[in-house]
Amino acid sequence: MESLLKFNNHQSNYMKMTTLLLLITAVLTALIAGLFYAYSCSVVLGLGKLSDTEYLKAMQSINREILNPVFFLSFMGTLILLPVSAFVFRGQPAFIFLLLASLAYLIGVFGVTVAGNVPMNNVLDTFDISGSSAEAVKKMRDSFENRWNLLNTIRTVFSVITIALVISACIWNKEV
Repeated sequence: MESLLKFNNHQSNYMKMTTLLLLITAVLTALIAGLFYAYSCSVVLGLGKLSDTEYLKAMQSINREILNPVFFLSFMGTLILLPVSAFVFRGQPAFIFLLLASLAYLIGVFGVTVAGNVPMNNVLDTFDISGSSAEAVKKMRDSFENRWNLLNTIRTVFSVITIALVISACIWNKEV
C-alpha cells in the first residue's frame, strides 16, 4: 500500500511538472505571437507613414533595441521548449499538436527570422542614412520595407498557428 501511495505521489508530481512545462511553453509562445501580431497591425502601419529617413532610422533603432534578454528569453525559449514539450508528451494525444507547433515555429517563425529578417536588418544596420543622398535613402527603403513586412507577416501567421496548436495541446491534454 505504501509503495502504491509513493507511486501515485510520484505520478502526480510528474503530471504537475509536465503541466507546468506546457503552461510555460504556451506563455512564451503567446508572447512571441503577440509581439509579431502587434507589430503587424500597429507598428508597421505607423512606420509606413514616416518619411524615408524617419522610417529607416526608426527601423534601425527598433532592430537594435529588440536584441535584449527579454526578447531572447521568449524567442529562444519557445524554440527550445516546443520540442522539449513534444518529447515529454510523446505517446500522448497532445504530442501531435506540439510536434506540429514545433515545426511551424522552427520553419515559419525562427527560420524566416534567421534566413530573412535578420540578414535584412544587418544590411540596414550598416546603411549610413545621414551620409546618403535622398535617392539612396529612398532606394534602401524601397528594397527593405515591403520584403521585410512580407516576412514579418509570414512570421505572424506562423506564430498564430503555433499558439493555436499549443492551446490545442493544452485542451486536448486536459480532456484525456
